Amino acid sequence: MNLNNQKKNSIVNNVFDTVNKKYDLMNDLMSFGVHRQWKKNLIEWMGPSKNDKLIDVASGTGDVANLFSNKLNNQCSVECVEPNINMLKIGKKKLAYKKNINWHNNYAEKLPFKNDTFDYYSVSFGIRNTSNIRKSLEEAYRVLKPGGKFFCLEFSKVENEIINLLYKNYSKLIPLLGKFVVGDDRPYRYLTESIRKFYSQDEFVEIMEKSGFHNVEYRNLNSGIAAIHRGWKT
Repeated sequence: MNLNNQKKNSIVNNVFDTVNKKYDLMNDLMSFGVHRQWKKNLIEWMGPSKNDKLIDVASGTGDVANLFSNKLNNQCSVECVEPNINMLKIGKKKLAYKKNINWHNNYAEKLPFKNDTFDYYSVSFGIRNTSNIRKSLEEAYRVLKPGGKFFCLEFSKVENEIINLLYKNYSKLIPLLGKFVVGDDRPYRYLTESIRKFYSQDEFVEIMEKSGFHNVEYRNLNSGIAAIHRGWKT
């Protein structure tokens, strides 16, 4: 891992060390609860079956892992990978009653699993925080079974000009909200800046294809405020 990668990992870890106790609350406040519907949309597009295996990376407090498990009446296995130890502790405690969900303190760029292990890989609002997106995608491809599917839910580029203008103006308020709720605006300045710098929907398609995925496609959510990308391992 080079110096720039270490620096980004340190910055991201500091962000989540600051916000972890109010993480779920801030997500609800910032999105007016819409992020929960987006995650439900992600699971519905997956369409998993009984006994499927999911790896959920950048799991946060386990929202996607919980939805996936509930969808299958807990007749599945989920491996949650979360790089921030404080976030992991909250998620692990929150879902401790679900014995089919396990937690791992690792980065997306180096996963502690064998090749061809999982039916599904999911990452929600976490891919832009990785120090090396290409390496993270290559690791995702490695641990998926042949025929396995990669799903990424991430903030994206708004396609409607009016909505985009409103969204940009609203984004300026998010650090102020963070200052009021968390007591620090810096994590939310990082959030808005990382969203601004992230790839467009079509750019991310191209990166996924270069990482080996086939039949890559995406669905916009709320005019592209967020998007779900899907790709297959052949």
